[in-house]
Order: sequence, then C-alpha cells, then structure tokens
Amino acid sequence: MRFRAALLLSAIVAVGAFGLLLAQKPFVEYPGQDTGFPLPPDWNEKHEWVFGRLRYSPYDGGGGRGFGRRGFGRSSWGTDYPQGDRLLVRGLRRITRLDARSVEQVIDMDGTDDAYNWPFLYAVEVGRWSLSDKEAAQMRDFINRGGFFMVDDFHGTYEWKVFEESMHKVFPDRPIVDLTNDDPIFHNVFDLVERVQVPGAQFIRSGRTYEQDGYEARWRGIYDEKGRVVVAICHNMDLGDALEYSDEPAYPEKFAALAFRIVANYALYDMTH
Repeated sequence: MRFRAALLLSAIVAVGAFGLLLAQKPFVEYPGQDTGFPLPPDWNEKHEWVFGRLRYSPYDGGGGRGFGRRGFGRSSWGTDYPQGDRLLVRGLRRITRLDARSVEQVIDMDGTDDAYNWPFLYAVEVGRWSLSDKEAAQMRDFINRGGFFMVDDFHGTYEWKVFEESMHKVFPDRPIVDLTNDDPIFHNVFDLVERVQVPGAQFIRSGRTYEQDGYEARWRGIYDEKGRVVVAICHNMDLGDALEYSDEPAYPEKFAALAFRIVANYALYDMTH
C-alpha cells in the first residue's frame, strides 16, 4: 500500500510539474519606445489569438554603427512597442473576424516552453539582432512545431547580412527565397496584388520611401518541407512604423492601410495553412 501510494504521489507531482512547465507566462509590459501608451481596459481578457513580439539581444559586431540606438542602450527589439502592437490588434479586430487579444506578448527564446504557447511571432529591426546558438536552436524548434515567424523594419545590404547571419543558424539548410505573386499568403483575406514599399516615419520629413541602400522592397520567405511559408521576411520596408503612425495625419493612409492588410494576411495564413 505504501509503495502504491508513493507511486501515485510521484505521478501527481510529475503531472503537476509538467503543467507548470507548459503554463503560459503572464502578460508583462516592458519599457518601450512608446512609453505611456495606455493599457486597453480589456487587456486581461483571454482570446484565441495573441500578437507575439520577440525580445532579442543586440548585434555585437556593429563596428560603431549605432546598433541598439533605439533599444535604450540594450537592444532594438522594442522599436514601435507597445503602441504599434496595440494599434495593429485594434485594426485586425476591425478588418477581420480574428479574436485577438488587445495587448501583445513579449517572448524570449530562453530555453523554457513558454514560446510554444504563442504561435505567431514578430520581430523588428532584425538587422540589429543576434541569436545565440541556443536561441537559434529553440527558434528552429518553435517553427518546426508549427510556429510562424515574421520579420520587418530592416534596410539595406549591411542589415540584411546581419539578419542572415542569425537566420542561417536557425535554418542552415533552408534557402531564403522571393515570394511569388501567386503565393497564397498574398491572397487569403486581401488580394495583395499591388505591394508598394511601405516607408517608416522618416518619410514624413524626407519624402523617401527607402532607407540606406534599400531602394527596393523585398518580399521574401522560408518554406517548410510541405511548401508552407514559415518565415515571412519584409526587407526594405517598415510596417512597424506604418502601424505605429496609422493615426498620425501626416503619415499617408495608403501605407498604413497596406501594412494592416499585410499583417492580416500573414496572421490568417498562419492559422489556415
């Protein structure tokens, strides 16, 4: 009897520990670029879909190029955060039937199981990021388990090389390719047949849609073995700024509207493919 009781107790403890391991981390608001943006009144309500934002370490090979300049001395992961995230969710609720939580979830590739609870993951300024070997291995596992990864807001040749360095750690055997116009990712919620370069807020001052030598927007991705886009790469554009400044009269509505449509298509593609 004592032996049986001990076995039962061990089983209960094991199940309880497994449940804790898989438990979602609570919502936490970190210091960001848009400090003071208010929490929505329904921030604590549960919903079917959550916008996940990757928190990463800064690239340490910048050679004095100012990496981390908008990351408050640490990293650029929080650019456009949290305002852009929350305005995005507000827009998705209006233009789709997606049951989206009103606040984002900041996610770390920290070796815990938490990342697997948030299947849509977004990162900005990935020309300024750095993934360790362990983080890259977990990112690969996250995507292979069904996660979807979208990157945005990086520009030009140099930042592409920095992005590619860490992305190659994630998938050394999968090529980055240009997405063709007939790919289903462009034709689920909206038919994105006309895709122009979406500029950052600097457009208001400069009138330029490009930054650095990123003259042409590139719509790229990585496919899995079933032909599904699992990494969506928005290079030489700044959807994050377009979302953040979508309520700013000086920022053109055509760019903001396209940014919302792109993310809506990507989010619904992730849920249906």
